[in-house]
Amino acid sequence: MSEDLQQLETWAAPLLRQLQPAQRNKLSRSVGTALRRSQQKRITTQRNPDGTAYAPRRPAAPARAKAGRIKRKAMFGRIKQAKHLRARGTAREATVGFLGRVSRIARIHQEGRSDRVAPDGPRITYARRELLGFTAADEQLVRDLLMDHLTGQ
Repeated sequence: MSEDLQQLETWAAPLLRQLQPAQRNKLSRSVGTALRRSQQKRITTQRNPDGTAYAPRRPAAPARAKAGRIKRKAMFGRIKQAKHLRARGTAREATVGFLGRVSRIARIHQEGRSDRVAPDGPRITYARRELLGFTAADEQLVRDLLMDHLTGQ
């Protein structure tokens, strides 16, 4: 996706240079908010940016497999909330990312790292689940927002 972002930047840069800083700030805030919504929807559907499903959870240990002990809901139910997944826009950039302690959890899953389940617990290597990523639909969304802003809609 890096090439797609570079192409989008090359296409948008001359258009953005024509805007005043206050207009760029407003546009980047709206782009950041729209991208956050897009990421939230994708996390809700449990999909990676390339469209593949997230790797399933590991099966529960036999001692913990008793009914009702652990709720097996969709992953990342709370991490996608706006208080954790923040969008920010300035005259120079629009960013979407996780904030605080949640960012560590998100990074572990995003990159497929290993971590301890508990402070003195075993190390577990988590499957790679890309929480944040840029899709073709996101690229089109940014283009549409830019064109709408420039045409004054």
